[in-house]
Amino acid sequence: MNGKEKAEAVVEKLLQTDACSANLGLQVIDLDARHAVVSLTVGETMVNGHGVCHGGMIFTLADTCCAFASNSENESALLSSAQIELLRPAHLGDELTATATAVNQGRRKGIYDVRVVNQNGELIAVFRGQTQRLGESLVHISAA
Repeated sequence: MNGKEKAEAVVEKLLQTDACSANLGLQVIDLDARHAVVSLTVGETMVNGHGVCHGGMIFTLADTCCAFASNSENESALLSSAQIELLRPAHLGDELTATATAVNQGRRKGIYDVRVVNQNGELIAVFRGQTQRLGESLVHISAA
């Protein structure tokens, strides 16, 4: 099983019980080892009192993308801390795409950067997540 196939199997397993991603309508665009691309369309329930996408929704998109990238090698990992810079507003109907890439992945700790852009390629947010591997697998992969 190559890196892409492994990442796809892991994310499929994660999505089986991820009600949050399902509720938000997150779509997985691309997966590979230490890499993920996930999209979200800003819906009516995601807009705040200023009429723009709530920052928490953008954080959730970036966090989920980070989770998929950091778990992609079939080593269970959780976010231990994160920072986000919201650079411009997203609006109702915008298509947001998050791309996560590993900056560094050690035996236990990882650092992942996520860029969130809108449908025009404008940078909406940058996110940096630190992850901690738990020392267990998510899916059983046969050695055949």
